[in-house]
Amino acid sequence: MNYWTESRDNIYVAGHTGWPEKYPENTMISYRAAAELGIDQIENDVRVTKDGELVLIHDASVDQTTDGHGLVADFTLKELRELDAGGWKGEEFRGAKIPTLFEFMELVKNYPAITVDFELKEYPRPGREALAFDVCDRVIKIIDEYGFTDRCVINTFDAKLQDYIRKNHDPRLRRHVYYPLGWMEQAETDPWEGAYCVCMFGDRDNEIMAEQKSFDMVRARGLRPWVGAGVKDAAGVDLAIERGAELITCNNPDVILSLLRERGKHA
Repeated sequence: MNYWTESRDNIYVAGHTGWPEKYPENTMISYRAAAELGIDQIENDVRVTKDGELVLIHDASVDQTTDGHGLVADFTLKELRELDAGGWKGEEFRGAKIPTLFEFMELVKNYPAITVDFELKEYPRPGREALAFDVCDRVIKIIDEYGFTDRCVINTFDAKLQDYIRKNHDPRLRRHVYYPLGWMEQAETDPWEGAYCVCMFGDRDNEIMAEQKSFDMVRARGLRPWVGAGVKDAAGVDLAIERGAELITCNNPDVILSLLRERGKHA
């Protein structure tokens, strides 16, 4: 199956942490709703617990999206699972849990048309290099075991980790980097090398996406320009179309899908 048919005329829609405008982010409720909506991709965030389990949560701490306090890395999986990850969004979501990577994979394998953007949140900081590389290896091993190699992209804000992936893993793995390259911390090597797509952050503060010349530069390199969750409405969608985006990552995939279909830009 060819998963990668995104183009300027068939703009993919990716749910950022699922469908977070309506559901608690990075929970199975959010992922399942996004999958049922019929989006093209789900983006998630992988972190590791104190006892080495792979879980999906955006922030380094649990404070913003659970009823707990502290760093994810200081909790065991059992302790994390005792937290409520849904009540902050609404009473109807109370009792939702921080999911494991395996739970997510078991869900998405039932939606074979959906691609996945795995964001690795464990960076090779001093004293945590071995941990970050081990988490990376384990995530990619699970991706391979589930047969997801051809239907996923791997992203991280750390260029050193991107380089590690390029040098040590299956070249079929699509890598997603960030523009401007200043977003890529520890960029000791060229993050562009071997990349598949680029998230086009604004060239200046408060811009929802990069300028046209930046899109043109990325396309000239043979890479696919994607845009991030700053796109929320018709004005953002129209700008993404004008600049030549091939995927929009968003918090409100229902709205973005509808707008793209109205404009004949989603198959």
